[in-house]
This record gives sequence, C-alpha cells and structure tokens, in this order.
Amino acid sequence: MAAGESFYIATPIFYVNDVPHIGHAYTEVAADVLARWHRQAGDDTWLLTGTDEHGQKILRTAVANDTTPKAWADKLVADAWQPLLKTINISNDDFIRTTEERHEKAVTIFLQKLYDDGFIYSGEYEGYYCVGCEEYKQLDDLMELPSGDYAGRLLCKIHSIPVEVLKEKNYFFRMSDFQQRLLDLYELQPDFIQPESVRNEIIQFVKQGLDDLSISRSSFDWGITIPWDHSHVLYVWFDALLNYITAVGYGTDQENFERRWPAVQLVGKDIARFHAVIWPAMLMAAGLPVPRKVFGHGWLLVGGEKMSKSKLTGIAPSEITDTFGVDAFRYYFMRAISFGQDGSFSWEDLSARYQAELANGFGNLASRVIAMVSRYRQGVIPNPGPFTEADEAIRAAERRVTLDADAAIERLAIHEALASIWTLVDELNGYITIQEPWALSKDPANAERLDTVLFTIVRGLGTLAVLLAPVIPDAAAKLWAAIGGSGAVADQDVRAAYDWTGAPTVTALESPLFPRIEQVETASA
Repeated sequence: MAAGESFYIATPIFYVNDVPHIGHAYTEVAADVLARWHRQAGDDTWLLTGTDEHGQKILRTAVANDTTPKAWADKLVADAWQPLLKTINISNDDFIRTTEERHEKAVTIFLQKLYDDGFIYSGEYEGYYCVGCEEYKQLDDLMELPSGDYAGRLLCKIHSIPVEVLKEKNYFFRMSDFQQRLLDLYELQPDFIQPESVRNEIIQFVKQGLDDLSISRSSFDWGITIPWDHSHVLYVWFDALLNYITAVGYGTDQENFERRWPAVQLVGKDIARFHAVIWPAMLMAAGLPVPRKVFGHGWLLVGGEKMSKSKLTGIAPSEITDTFGVDAFRYYFMRAISFGQDGSFSWEDLSARYQAELANGFGNLASRVIAMVSRYRQGVIPNPGPFTEADEAIRAAERRVTLDADAAIERLAIHEALASIWTLVDELNGYITIQEPWALSKDPANAERLDTVLFTIVRGLGTLAVLLAPVIPDAAAKLWAAIGGSGAVADQDVRAAYDWTGAPTVTALESPLFPRIEQVETASA
C-alpha cells in the first residue's frame, strides 16, 4: 500500500470467562507486528483490541464465582486482559469493552436501523446450543462419544461439552437474503478471506445455503437490550462483531469512522465463519463497507491439541516471558509458525531457536560488530574505501531483504518476512567470517580495507534494527542507540530500512541483546 493510507487492524475481542493464554497472545502479537510495521512505513495506522463481556457463558461464570457479570468482567479485564498487553508489549491504539456506553449506544443505533429497514423479524427457534461457543450448532458441528461421562450425548466438536436443546421466541436477522451477495464478494475479492484453506471452507459453507440468524435471547438478561422489546437481549455475537465499527465512531463520529473503516481483521480460524459470513452480511444490510480482509490464522497446539484452558493446555504468556523475555516471545511465535497454519508449541523448540537464532545468530552479530568498531576504531564508524563485490553483495542484500519483507507483510505472511530478514543476519555473519576484520587489523596496509568492512557491517546492522523493530522492539531500540541511529528506531521508514542515517560513533551494549539461558527446564516446570 502507498505510504499515508489508512491501515486499521483489529484483533477479535476476547471472552472474559477466564484468563488469557499464549493462544490469545499469539493473535495480539501478530496484529501488533503488522501495526508497528505500517506505522513505521508512515501509514495512518490504528490497532484495536478489547474484550467481549456479554452472553450466557459470562453470566454462568460469574454466578459460579458468586459475583455479578459486570464485577467479574471488570476484575478479569483489570487483572488479566489489560496486563497481557503490557506483558507482550502491544502498542494498541484503543481497547474496547462491550459493556462500555459508547459501544452499547452505537449497537442500539445499528440494530434499530436494521429493524426499521425490515432486516429483522420475530419468530420461534429450536436448536442445539453450545454455551461455550455461544452459538446454535448444526448436526455436523456435533459429535457423539460411545463411552465415558458424556456417552450418548451430543457434544460440541470445539469444546467437547454437551450442547443444550433450546426453544425460544427470538428476533431473527434475514441473513439468508445475503447468500448470493456474499458469494459474489468472495469471487470478486479473492483475498477477502485468507488463507486459502479458510476461504474454501467458508465458500462451501455458504453454498450449502444460509439460514436466518437468531439474534436475541429472552432466557437471560446479561446483554444489550433490544431497543423495541426490552424483554430480549441481543445475541452476544451480533453484539460483539459490532465492536469493530463502534470503536472507531460508528453512530457517534462519522468523520473518524470514514477515516478508519474498513479494517483488516485477524481472527482464529474457529471464529472465521462469524467474521466472514455473519459480519459482512450485517454490514451489507446496514449499507456499510465490508472489512478489507478477514484472516483466519491457525491454532497453537500443545501436545497435538488446541490451546485450551478447559483442557488444561493453556500456558500463561508470563511463563515464557519471565524466562526468555518479551522480545523472544514475540519473535518465536512469529518465526516458528507459518502464519495461517496450525503450529505446535514446545519448550524445546523455543529454547533451541532462542539460542541459535537470537542469542548466537542476531545477538552475537550485534555484539561482535560493536566490539570491533570500538576496538579497531575507538568507536568511530569509519568512512569506507572502494567497495568490492563482497561489499556490494551486502548492500544489495539490505535492499532486497527490505523489499521482500515488506511484500510479505502486505500478504500478512509475517513468518516469511522474518525468514527474509534473517537471510541478512546470516549473510552478515558469513561476510565477517570471510573478511576476517581481526586479521585486517594486524597490518596498517589494510587500514582502508578494514574501514570498508567495518562500515559495511555497521550499515547492515542498522538495516536489521529498523526491520526488526516491529517484531523485537526493545532489542531493536537498544541496538539502534548503540550504533548511533538518528532519532527513535520506531520512527524510521521500514520500507527504506537500507537507507538509514546515524551518528558517527557507536557505544558499547551494556548487556547482550539476548543473553544465553543455560537453565530452561524451569520454564516448563
């Protein structure tokens, strides 16, 4: 995209029935990396995250904990969800809660419009309801176990808990009216849903036919009241999806809404159907633009299973950051997992990548370069002599890696961007090995050649600092300061990372960017 364009990116808003685990943090970090990259490119960037606080599951959780739903939500948000953003260094511009007045007011405006325009009607519905998903389920969404505590009962495939049979008088959204418009959208805008596997699944689902959507509940009262019928509250998903527009001014600040919307939406693949079917249909009914893109990323797997608190496979982000640090957490999940696919987490892989790629690869490179400039030129970055083919290859690599990484980010392929950037780490390490600056320093006749080699590796290191600032912001800032970069590294144009400016000297790093960790077994204890 061209510099200066609007780039609005939103995470799903997370359910406050429990504390966050690394699956939630994975989505947050991915969105944050994309937002930081676009900010560094000069784009008009906005990152939204938040919490989903209505619905039957929250009500039941609160009652089970002998408190009110609002008190439960307030405590979880203050004690767990907002601290998560600090733990993993998220640079969000806003945090929306569905219990906020700004959200509830705008939801009511949206709902009334759809009702007035004939897209909502009353009726009766009976079906299988999963409280965990807050969703009515079709038979192919369910499974039956031959033995065990739930033998003979229908279970949700996602949560492995029995569904309930509910029969209610509800209000319905005429979602079936939008089946063909949705299929046309998917065809005319092939990248609207990504990755391809999720896109294909959504298209097949819609082609099977869409039913109208039940959007109200009368069996409990924890939700936004239906404006024309106070005996009903709004279905939690219909409420939650609207956060993406209520947070940027729908119904209250038209100028800001037009500036920001539409958004790129990052979601887990298990909720892609809500975001790629129900959500655009809602927007179409209201005469509003659909999202720019819906990206359904894969699951984090632990022991072959999706990360889950209910199955005791949830890992708190602090369990990792306390040992390896925040930057390593961010780097690992963006590098080790192909964004869009499922990925398995293991302590062994995390430890191995930390040592090989961060401590030995990048961190050691930074320390060596700064140490050599300090030792051989008293910290002064020398002016180069004539460039050889080897020097020019490094300069070409800086430009190539910058362009390739930016192209990957445009595709939301964060792992590919990092893989490209790491080729420069490897090339710089290889260049140092071949050029042997320690040998050049021993002969005054090689002074000019040593100047060129030192200049080249400092330039490469600065390019890396700019490119890696969206992913490992703390380490990049430390490195940038050490090599005399001009201004803050987060203010450098990431799309011109090969063309940075700085001061004439380097200063020693107070400590390694990524200290070696000898004892990692404590992290998994």
